[in-house]
Amino acid sequence: MDQSLFDSAQGALKNAYVKYSNFRVGAALKLKNGKIITGVNIENASYGLSNCAERTALFTAYAAGYRKADIESILVTTDKEYLVSPCGACRQVMRELMPDDAVVFMSDALGNTKTLLNKELLPLGFTEDDL
Repeated sequence: MDQSLFDSAQGALKNAYVKYSNFRVGAALKLKNGKIITGVNIENASYGLSNCAERTALFTAYAAGYRKADIESILVTTDKEYLVSPCGACRQVMRELMPDDAVVFMSDALGNTKTLLNKELLPLGFTEDDL
């Protein structure tokens, strides 16, 4: 696991807006140039309009001009003592906006980590090649 990613994602947890679930999620996206971009989950009273930490980090990177080829890895964590994995919507977005071989770290608050490649999270994902 990349300790700087873990520290960044854990540090971002305090910025999560989780008024309804009180379930904080932080993500830290590492770019190939070494820059780290964080994201947190943002909830909304209309639950479908909420945004997950992974998508927040990715959308922030894209809004800053970075693209798929710039991304090396992402770490997703919570303040819980168990691992969480990206939801289905995040897996689909990650599959399109991140390289297939980007490393995905899933970590609990204690630093226990499971590591997969992006393509392993959604092996039969719908991509631009399907259009």
